[in-house]
Amino acid sequence: MNSAPHTVDEAALSDLTARVQGTVLGPDDTGYGDARTVWNAMSDRYPAVVVQPTAIADVVAAVEFATQNELPIAVKAGGHNVAGNGVCDGGVVVDFVSMRAVEVDPRSKTARVEPGATVRDFDRVTQAHGLAAPSGIVSTTGIGGLTLGGGWGWLSRSYGLAIDNLRSLDVVTADGEVRRASDDEHEDLFWGLRGGGGNFGIVTGFEFGLHEVGPQVLAGVLVYPLEVASEVLRFHREFTTTAPDELCCYASVRTAPPVPFIPEAVQEELIATVYLCYAGDIVEGERVILPLRTFVEPIVDLVETREYTAFQRLFDDVYPAGYRNYWKSQFVAEAGLSDGAIETLVEYANSVPSPYTSIVIEHLGGEISRVDSGATAYSHRDAGYSFNIFSRWEDPEDDDAQIAWTREFFAAMVPHLADGVYVNFLSREGTDRVQAAFDSNYDRLVDVKQRYDPGNLFRVNQNIAPES
Repeated sequence: MNSAPHTVDEAALSDLTARVQGTVLGPDDTGYGDARTVWNAMSDRYPAVVVQPTAIADVVAAVEFATQNELPIAVKAGGHNVAGNGVCDGGVVVDFVSMRAVEVDPRSKTARVEPGATVRDFDRVTQAHGLAAPSGIVSTTGIGGLTLGGGWGWLSRSYGLAIDNLRSLDVVTADGEVRRASDDEHEDLFWGLRGGGGNFGIVTGFEFGLHEVGPQVLAGVLVYPLEVASEVLRFHREFTTTAPDELCCYASVRTAPPVPFIPEAVQEELIATVYLCYAGDIVEGERVILPLRTFVEPIVDLVETREYTAFQRLFDDVYPAGYRNYWKSQFVAEAGLSDGAIETLVEYANSVPSPYTSIVIEHLGGEISRVDSGATAYSHRDAGYSFNIFSRWEDPEDDDAQIAWTREFFAAMVPHLADGVYVNFLSREGTDRVQAAFDSNYDRLVDVKQRYDPGNLFRVNQNIAPES
């Protein structure tokens, strides 16, 4: 059931509007509907006020307004968060739709990024200089939320998580102050923001270190029939445990989507896939991936030399906005999924209730694992993989059945999985799952929260509550 839009005092709203250089929207204003809409259609919330800043001062005004009026505050960067935390009921939404600039200094190999930039915005500008940093695998994802949760993608085995490439952050904290967080300034805040999500303030600027990548990489998708899914997953496990850092290789089982890169004869059939990116010498990459092409002959081979930016956009049509999403995820040890886990996975794949659902094994390790678990708020450095059930469907009437299937499948897999979960893949779940995401770093994160947000103003997130 939809909530009725909340209202705030007209005098307070008028004062906010006068202070903000950007746009302030109420429920009756043109643009409010788009501003409250996020990627996951299950998130149907009605904020009292939307602030679309064009400058840091606008963010300060929004934070002070929320504090003075005792309202929750949510931050919408790309709006891609599966929990739908880019918007809230009855509070303030800071929508960074107008702050998407990316500036690159090719000499120092650094980029300054505004919080509303998407992966596509970031890649377009950095690749103009032959540079890149780890980011997501869907180009419509916002850099802001992706990074604050850790941020992994095709380059992470070579260069670590997105947070491992951060040089500094500009952040508006709950007291309305603007702080620079880095290894030399507000070090505790810098530590917490690198994996702790949006718990400590609103980041208004990211500074990344960049690496020479591309512009071409060896990348694409190999498609196999469902009948050999178990064999594909076992081979993927053995193959990836000894893969070089330049190679990132995912595996999945799903219904083949009706997208241009999948031949029509295969579309809407259950398939097993391997999709990969080799971010190194192309000739060497061809040699490295040859076993994937020969252990079982794929029915479709779409791995080729392609522009890195093009590969980053390849899965946009596979994960479009507007669907209902409920995800369950957990880490897998370095040794990969056991044979029993693979049997269970294939069994449930044969009963998947939605053609839009993906079961994905994401390949981690490499440079990610070489950072100490306490060096940043993201602690699960020893995970070799992430097991994910990305359940997606269209009809709200199917919510209960889709969620029940996802939970049943996940419960059957849990005995085969490691502890912990990636905070960016949490749906709206309980405190125990949030604590599992931060693991041994949780108590230290509570201390940082207590220092910078003791009143828990920033609670529309996977929340780390301050001590009472």
